[in-house]
Amino acid sequence: MTDLSRRTLVKTSLTGLALAGLATGTAAPAPAAIPLVRKRLTLPTGIATGDVTADSAVLWSRASGPGRLTARLQAVDSAGEILRGRYGFSRTIQGPLATEASDFTAKIHAKGLPAGTRFALELNFEDENGLGEAVTGTFTTAPGSSVNNSAGNGDPEDEREGRKPSSSSQSFVWTGDTAGQGWGINEEIGGMRGYKAMHATRPDFFIHSGDTIYADGPIATTVTEKDGHVWRNIVTEEVSKVAETLKEYRGRHRYNSLDANMRAMFAEVPVIAQWDDHETHNNWYPGQILDDARYTERNVNVLAARGRQAWQENMPISDSAALWRPGTFDAGQYQPARIYRKISRGPQLDIFCLDMRTYKSPNTDGKEPYDTNILGQEQVDWLIKEVRQSKATWKVIAADLPLGIIVPDGPVNQESLSNRDNGAPLGRELEIAGVLSAFKRDGVKNTVWLTADVHYCAAHHYSPERASFTDFDPFWEFVAGPINAGSFGPNDMDGTFGPEVVFAKAGRFPGESPRDGENQYFGHVDLAADSTFTVSLRNANGAVLFSKTLIPQR
Repeated sequence: MTDLSRRTLVKTSLTGLALAGLATGTAAPAPAAIPLVRKRLTLPTGIATGDVTADSAVLWSRASGPGRLTARLQAVDSAGEILRGRYGFSRTIQGPLATEASDFTAKIHAKGLPAGTRFALELNFEDENGLGEAVTGTFTTAPGSSVNNSAGNGDPEDEREGRKPSSSSQSFVWTGDTAGQGWGINEEIGGMRGYKAMHATRPDFFIHSGDTIYADGPIATTVTEKDGHVWRNIVTEEVSKVAETLKEYRGRHRYNSLDANMRAMFAEVPVIAQWDDHETHNNWYPGQILDDARYTERNVNVLAARGRQAWQENMPISDSAALWRPGTFDAGQYQPARIYRKISRGPQLDIFCLDMRTYKSPNTDGKEPYDTNILGQEQVDWLIKEVRQSKATWKVIAADLPLGIIVPDGPVNQESLSNRDNGAPLGRELEIAGVLSAFKRDGVKNTVWLTADVHYCAAHHYSPERASFTDFDPFWEFVAGPINAGSFGPNDMDGTFGPEVVFAKAGRFPGESPRDGENQYFGHVDLAADSTFTVSLRNANGAVLFSKTLIPQR
């Protein structure tokens, strides 16, 4: 507020008091001190944490205007009481400035945190008027290399002050596809109820397996469903058309944050975010020129640059090569930048987060007699090396596209790596064949592939006994999603790697709305202290549809 506006405020207030006195025929009372009104910064899209390991976490939020992100972390017990003494931990961290260049988003990469510890988190932004609105949340760091699974050690000080959480067990959820096919936030049915169902399982973290937004899917105020029900969406300006400008891509992320269920979950459950096609355009690949009359800008490289910037501004990802900074992107040119990364979750678990979009070759029939890219050679080499060197019991490979499911892109071309040919690997299949062969050669055990993308849930077992390509060890792939989008599937399978469909569940018809929650799916993993790995596939009402317990190979 300027000095002029302050003087105007005081003058107006004194005049009002004098007039009040004249109106009542009494002397106006002496004016009391009038506080100056200062507008404090708010956090309009909530808070989130991400890529949480045993000793680090990314803390994210977005401000209502320019300001510096500030975080306060305090170790707490399972009841939320602050821990003191030997297990106490309290830190205030000042982060970067949130400016218009980053759409007022900011991230803090908090390091040096104690393992296996639950934190109370408070985030706010500071400007010349001081600290603004504070939004609170929680998160738990991954177990460390040494954990205590006992109920207590009998130390009186521990009993007085509360014990640091120390169990090696952990759980997580995964899914994909948020606000797709025009099914947005419908508050009449409780909003995006799938997020509430995931949150209710109290997971330690959440893998969003791509399609975090649907930039290419306009959201209308109302949609008439097949059975005559009228679906009513919250609608903003940015979601009323396909996203082309940076403002419109940013608006897609803001839209999802309007859902109370998502905001509540992200405040308490760390995110491991992936991107896929709908963050830009359906089935896109670098260099594509769109044949889509809805678009004024049809160069997908231009759109992908804008979509990628908005995605990285809004996702709490940690890899330094993946942290978007103002000026990194040329608005007229898509520049591949690494977002594939490893998230260590203690001695039992490593997450290998793939990027099957940035380096993707053009969509063809997939039957080239030579390698074509789904990961790109650099990412292939990274994946083989990191999985080989991993000391974790379980190696979860989070893929944004499925391995054996046929995903068409038109009558001939293929969107994923399967090519409708059950014979030897061709095209993109050759790249994955090389990865699987390397795992076998290096003696890698206990790999599990998790994915989404196809809008139904499934459990697939891959084995060389059923395959045309046999140079690999058996493994499982689990599919979950959508979480708030139209349902589809189940799709046909490609036999090259010998998949067996052990379970599959889809909606009643293509594009079915999420209204009853029965056709919206997420996966849940319970990793026990004895390293058993139990996977369950659930619907948005929380019902368990399928469960499989995997015993680690030693």
